[in-house]
Amino acid sequence: MEAQIKAHAAEIGFAACGIARADAAPAAGARLRQWLEEGRHGSMLWMEERAHHRESPAGLWPEVRSVIALGMSYAPAADPLALADAGEVGRISVYAQGADYHDLIKRKLKELARWLVSVAPDAGVKVFVDTAPVMEKPLSEAAGLGWQGKHTNLVSRSHGSWLFLGAIYTTLDLEPDAARRSTCGSCEACQTACPTQAFPAPYRLDARRCISYLTIEHKGAIPSEFRAAMGNRIYGCDDCLAVCPWNKFAAAAQANMAFAPRAELAAPELADLLALDDASFRQVFSGSPIKRIGRDRMARNCLIAAGNSGSAALVEPVAALLDDPAPEVRGSAAWALRRLDPARWQAERESRVAGESDPEVLGEWR
Repeated sequence: MEAQIKAHAAEIGFAACGIARADAAPAAGARLRQWLEEGRHGSMLWMEERAHHRESPAGLWPEVRSVIALGMSYAPAADPLALADAGEVGRISVYAQGADYHDLIKRKLKELARWLVSVAPDAGVKVFVDTAPVMEKPLSEAAGLGWQGKHTNLVSRSHGSWLFLGAIYTTLDLEPDAARRSTCGSCEACQTACPTQAFPAPYRLDARRCISYLTIEHKGAIPSEFRAAMGNRIYGCDDCLAVCPWNKFAAAAQANMAFAPRAELAAPELADLLALDDASFRQVFSGSPIKRIGRDRMARNCLIAAGNSGSAALVEPVAALLDDPAPEVRGSAAWALRRLDPARWQAERESRVAGESDPEVLGEWR
């Protein structure tokens, strides 16, 4: 049965498949509780609210006996760091440049689950991909897909850092695979690459300092201490993944072509993104995971990138958003304008402070 599961998973596009007992990662729950108690999850309150479900598979579904852990490669063909110095262009994390992985992987998980029930009619199954309280990384490590590296993400000997993870919980008693041991050794490439020092220690992440969290999950203004370090990253950050030496084994040819980058998202012009209203934002990012952050948060991120660009060509697109209805957009526009054109900022300041009611926006002008 185990061999059949893995063979069928490979046939439908999964690059990695392993099996773990449902109770195979007991330490993960304790690490999660400590992380939450330290407040390192920031404003992601659902992590607290469903922690009792997330701590173990049985906490979510008491009948589960085995976990089938699956990975789908999205190894990029181009260097994710190639646009680091392209100031007028926004950098989008590799995983978000193509189709929404949730949709494709969930379809594939359901396909595999249907096949499993067809050969084992008494099997109960549930499928999960990222949107449920499931500890995919510890379970994938226990199932032998890889190990959690010092950046806390899964690292595979075959696919490096570029794996989307999903899981099938089942009531079947399946033979588990051997867990992978960490082979990070003394390497600290991911730790030193982080622009905002989001790793207080190896294997520990403070989400509140992470650019992926700041650009995607964080609401309101970006804390000023992180803005310059964000550079031109407007959705997510790949730095800690991209520098991992194990990626030399992650061939882009193994990646699912459904995740190939859309041309307009591989190197989007900041000026074009700053001009989007809500309707055009939804049109441009239709079918993309980026759509869920909404136009205002994307405009905020692009304004930070514009302020870091040093480009005079972006002064007018930035100034056009000084009157935006969203406070986080107005405030970010004021910050960006001051970086790009201090004299223009001073002139605008004199006419705007009296009419501004939002305290955070006033703080940017003052």
